[in-house]
Amino acid sequence: MMSRPWVLVCLLLLIVFTSQFEWKQQYGNELEASPNTSQKQRYISDREESVKEKIILSQEKNIQKLNELVRSLREQLVQCRGESEVVNGTVTPLTELLTELERHPILED
Repeated sequence: MMSRPWVLVCLLLLIVFTSQFEWKQQYGNELEASPNTSQKQRYISDREESVKEKIILSQEKNIQKLNELVRSLREQLVQCRGESEVVNGTVTPLTELLTELERHPILED
């Protein structure tokens, strides 16, 4: 039979080897988790960029619609002024009405 010190040395060696094995497994799992975390962050970043682009496109469409409405309202205003002047007896040439319409800038994209 083994003496007591030899049993203690064997147990100590067994503990050291198993703890190193467990440490290597835990360290390996942490290294494997890092690429997954990086991929998740990249995916989230890509999704945020996609949402921002969609918002910008939506805003640009809204701006275009508003510009068209402003242009239409200005044309109606010029037409109403022209009709008002005809009713009052003064006729403004069409070129002057168009010049007045073009004088007011429209917001562009």
